[in-house]
Amino acid sequence: MKDDGIFFSGLKTGIYILSFLLVSFTVLPFFRMNSWWIRLGDFPRVQIASLAVIVILAMILFLRPFNLYNLSLILVLFLCVCYQIYCIAPYLPIYRYEVQSTDEDLPGKPFKLFLSNVLIDNEDASKLVSTIREEDPDVIFLAEPNQRWIDDIGVLKKDYPYSVEKPLDNAYGMALYSRLRLKNTKIRYLVEDDIPSIHTDIELSSGDWIRFFGVHPRPPVPGESERSTERDAELVLVGDIARNTEKPTIVAGDLNDVAWSRTTGLFQKVSGLLDPRVGRGLYNSFHAEYAFLRFPLDHVFHSSHFRLVELKRLPYIGSDHFPLLVVLNLESDAKRTHETPVPDRNELKQANQIVQEAEDVVNKPLANIGTDSNKEKKNIGQ
Repeated sequence: MKDDGIFFSGLKTGIYILSFLLVSFTVLPFFRMNSWWIRLGDFPRVQIASLAVIVILAMILFLRPFNLYNLSLILVLFLCVCYQIYCIAPYLPIYRYEVQSTDEDLPGKPFKLFLSNVLIDNEDASKLVSTIREEDPDVIFLAEPNQRWIDDIGVLKKDYPYSVEKPLDNAYGMALYSRLRLKNTKIRYLVEDDIPSIHTDIELSSGDWIRFFGVHPRPPVPGESERSTERDAELVLVGDIARNTEKPTIVAGDLNDVAWSRTTGLFQKVSGLLDPRVGRGLYNSFHAEYAFLRFPLDHVFHSSHFRLVELKRLPYIGSDHFPLLVVLNLESDAKRTHETPVPDRNELKQANQIVQEAEDVVNKPLANIGTDSNKEKKNIGQ
């Protein structure tokens, strides 16, 4: 009996501590602050909802008879579950597609993109190379390669004659390989001087030109950045550049942010780009080695010129990220049948506030959101 008392006392304490943490991580993201420990609550919404359900069941089973405190706690946890489900609901199959599907195989119009964070410490490139050869994409975008990685995947250049390589030892290198012609290619440093992004035109086999942006901003985690300011600014800046681009546009990469965060939502509004995951699934790409701790950090957003042929998460390649493969069709009537996100005045104000905060951090001027300062028109199709 004494042991039972100790067990139930410990269980009760554990339930209360876990409940406090779950409620805290649900509430913290409501505060519009950039500290990493606040923004951390954006990520584990599925995990919080799952654990909250388990805690509610444990309370029902082990904490009877209920007092007012326990009943109130069950109600609060239930509200947490409802809110977390509300946040991720657009990415469940119950939701309407944001990007229309297509079964058409229009000659020269499909575009197959492979993207992966290779993990700089992963020393085995063979799984990546074999996966790429099996999937046979038109374009490959890789995050985190250093020079060793560039050397190890050099065999790809035989099949992908067009390339952009920026190897770095800080885990923010990137590389683009394409069998399609590239033009007007730039490596830009939108916010931080050691965080590049790739901007290029890609010519489809039909002769149509599209604009591609490959990004990998720094995450708000200890050891990388104590705040999300720089990441958020890079996302809204590349979004504004995409909005000012005249060609069909794709933004892809490891955004170090989840699909349902306030910043990613603002990025979509500013950019006017669509998310093919909406209504189809979470497509959790990180962490590849821990099933319960997975989040959708790798993204493909595109303009309304495209319809979706296929989107899938690919098998483990030795990285902490799973690769993604997306096949899009550039279709002449697609733009008329999609709803393009449009920012309101308040959202543009929020975006500019983010950029202004980043200017104070990096101590250099950045572009203004919602103006012509981010236009790349002169670089398109020339």
